[in-house]
Amino acid sequence: MHGANQSEGSEFLLLGISERPEQQRILFWMFLSMYLVTVVGNVLIVLAISSDSLLHTPMYFFLANLSFTDLFFVTNTIPKMLVNLQSQNKAISYAGCLTQLYFLVSLVALDNLILAVMAYDRYVAICRPLHYVTATSPKLCIWLLTLCWVLSILYGLIHTLLMTRVTFCGFRKIHYIFCEMYVLLRLACSNIQVNHTVLVATGCFIFLTPLGFMIMSYVRIIRAILQIPSATGKYKAFSTCASHLAVVSLFYATLGMVYLQPLHTYSMKDSVATVMYAVVTPMMNPFIYSLRNKDMHGTLGRLLQGKAFQRLK
Repeated sequence: MHGANQSEGSEFLLLGISERPEQQRILFWMFLSMYLVTVVGNVLIVLAISSDSLLHTPMYFFLANLSFTDLFFVTNTIPKMLVNLQSQNKAISYAGCLTQLYFLVSLVALDNLILAVMAYDRYVAICRPLHYVTATSPKLCIWLLTLCWVLSILYGLIHTLLMTRVTFCGFRKIHYIFCEMYVLLRLACSNIQVNHTVLVATGCFIFLTPLGFMIMSYVRIIRAILQIPSATGKYKAFSTCASHLAVVSLFYATLGMVYLQPLHTYSMKDSVATVMYAVVTPMMNPFIYSLRNKDMHGTLGRLLQGKAFQRLK
């Protein structure tokens, strides 16, 4: 086969973290448990926000969308990994691999952009509270969310289409739990300079720009909190953004462990870091937001008792 035909007709082997049967059994139950916890946690967040009128605010609107994104994200990768752990056939088709890559890239970008919009919400709430209603109107919130989706879709399409130009040859073994961008580029036997250049350029725009915006927002938030005279007022103001700050820190810390390195140094040792941002972060987000939030506590309690929907009647 030649060029694209060779790539399109091939399969990849998702070998995962370990090829030892005894370790695969442990990994299967561990990842199944994490997946179920992630699904239940994020579904509860979405149901709680949609069912309680008190939570129909911009902050919770974006939180519900973040939970939906995380739910979609883990469903894109973990079920296939669980099947591979239980099966002798670990193959994934070329089309299946690119599909998985597209959703992976798009949803990571969407997560990042939603976190940036949530930082804007916290900035307005603390630094410009008198303008909060107009600065976070429902129309603006929907427009911002739509922009996040459009940019994420375009980002995923760009890198997936560029990947179709890459030729793969030799052993197509992926020692990861899913088809990841850096791993596929390292398997290429054609020129990937264009892919790498576009990856760096678009990555700086889609990740570093929102990160810079969030840093600037929190610098201003901290300044505003320090000007509050009472300790109680400072604690109350900080508590409104502590959960978001924790999620942002976890997201960028795990993502940075994987991608803040040159392509040629990317190796199988980074699979643990990949699991952190692909599995652990979506699982932890519901806990981070629910544990420190009294409104969420109350709504989740009523939801689990079957009483949440009565408030809407």
